[in-house]
Amino acid sequence: MEDLKKLKKDFDGLREFLVAVGHEKRQAIILALLEDKACEGLRVNDLTEVTQLSRPAISHHLKILKDAHVVDYSRVGTKNYYFLSHDLVEIDKMEMFINDIKEVIRKRDKK
Repeated sequence: MEDLKKLKKDFDGLREFLVAVGHEKRQAIILALLEDKACEGLRVNDLTEVTQLSRPAISHHLKILKDAHVVDYSRVGTKNYYFLSHDLVEIDKMEMFINDIKEVIRKRDKK
């Protein structure tokens, strides 16, 4: 029972991250940023071409991804370049959460 309380708390802590990466269009943005060979970041126009979304829709999805610490940006003059965040805290938390779930399942299988 204590394991389940911890998992619930961890789920609550990951909610924003899970919502951010759980949407199909945001996944397309993440994949586009992963494909950025130069790692200099992509502009909103670049992302509209890849995802077939409007500029306002891309901006909306980027805000959600930024708030969840998945995406960051740099400004060069008047241009913003978006890239995957180097802050892996949320991904590390997700990895620990998955390992905790696996441990609960293993404990139950042993019974």
